[in-house]
Amino acid sequence: MFKSVLTGSLLAAFVGTAASATGIKIEVAGEANGTIVIDLLEDVAPNHVERITTLAADGAYDGVVFHRVIEGFMAQTGDVQFGKEGGDTRRAGMGGSEMPNVAAEFSDLPFDKGVVGMARSQNPNSANSQFFIMFDAGHFLNGQYTVVGRVTEGQDVVDAIKLGTGGNGAMVGAPDVMKSVTVIE
Repeated sequence: MFKSVLTGSLLAAFVGTAASATGIKIEVAGEANGTIVIDLLEDVAPNHVERITTLAADGAYDGVVFHRVIEGFMAQTGDVQFGKEGGDTRRAGMGGSEMPNVAAEFSDLPFDKGVVGMARSQNPNSANSQFFIMFDAGHFLNGQYTVVGRVTEGQDVVDAIKLGTGGNGAMVGAPDVMKSVTVIE
């Protein structure tokens, strides 16, 4: 009985930590080097925030590349399945985590510079682990993608992320990488 109470208490403490987290800190390396701090918006997208904080706390985002970076638009990362640095990243952008997809949590918040949104396929309820950070306003995304957070420190680091090529922002050569992603209070 003591073991199950202790296990339940530890589980509650872990879940409470992820749910009460207010942000993440991303250490970026490559052409961009530095720290990005993102305020996560639990009141706007609680399920997406829980997913990001769970993956960050598990270390799943550590070593994941920015696989799609479009000048004047956004930098996309978070493919924990196919986007690990040092691996074959040709399929980066096609994967996610082992957890089920997260249903859309659309809001009235606009996609302005520094806003963080969840990437998805054509299906609005297909967000999983990937997210993107806006270089500039992209209001055509409003109401179409879930806003999950905003950059509060390090927008200069975001702006320095290595750009991809072509209309889809595909990477040529070594992409920039999230060396570590930690949950912060």
